[in-house]
Amino acid sequence: MTAQATKVPIIEAEQLHTYYGASHILHGISLSVAPGETLSLMGRNGMGKTTLLRSLLGLTPPRRGTVKIYGREMTGAATQKIIRQGIAFVPEDRGIFPNLTVRENLIMAARSGLDGRKDWDLTRVLETFPRLAQRLSHMGNHLSGGEQQMLTVGRALMTNPELLILDEATEGLAPLIRKEIWSVVRTIKQSGIATVIVDKDIKALLELADRNLIISKGRIVYQGSSAELAADPEIHARYLGV
Repeated sequence: MTAQATKVPIIEAEQLHTYYGASHILHGISLSVAPGETLSLMGRNGMGKTTLLRSLLGLTPPRRGTVKIYGREMTGAATQKIIRQGIAFVPEDRGIFPNLTVRENLIMAARSGLDGRKDWDLTRVLETFPRLAQRLSHMGNHLSGGEQQMLTVGRALMTNPELLILDEATEGLAPLIRKEIWSVVRTIKQSGIATVIVDKDIKALLELADRNLIISKGRIVYQGSSAELAADPEIHARYLGV
């Protein structure tokens, strides 16, 4: 059963408590992501956003709480098992294979979607990122930071996901590259793929997101539509300002 065929959330988390050693990082966070929905996670640095993503993906399993994928209990499941449920992850550190070419990085990730879809293949990814087409034979470690980020997003799309999770995908990139990445994210949204986005560009998030969650000290302190959040400068100042 695919995301398009059901109203069951792709991911549903209830009361997640996650620790690093003795440090209690997440304090009872609950969220859900519906098919086709774009959800932003906002908050200052160190508030638990990346830990939440890692908890959802089994990279840092929660000590308490539940994670369900399409209504199926997946708490503590191996990350590869979670990813195989139609989820793709673009981590903050990119995670490309430096000793493989651009083509090899992309081809190794290629697979059909849960319903057999092959909407995103090598041709479409290279059309979306023409810069990668020019560097197909280049090794991963010979790419610029922006090109590596394009490669990471392109590789995620080659899995034909139902949900794409982006952790700081534009961090540290030149303005023109950031603009290109955001344009691709809009294309992904229009294609019907659900997205969860962590980023510091509040303006871009408000333009894209259907819902926004603000995390502070491991707790959700606000959730609402982009229109609601844009109209609440007090929330911006309290939780998002530098």
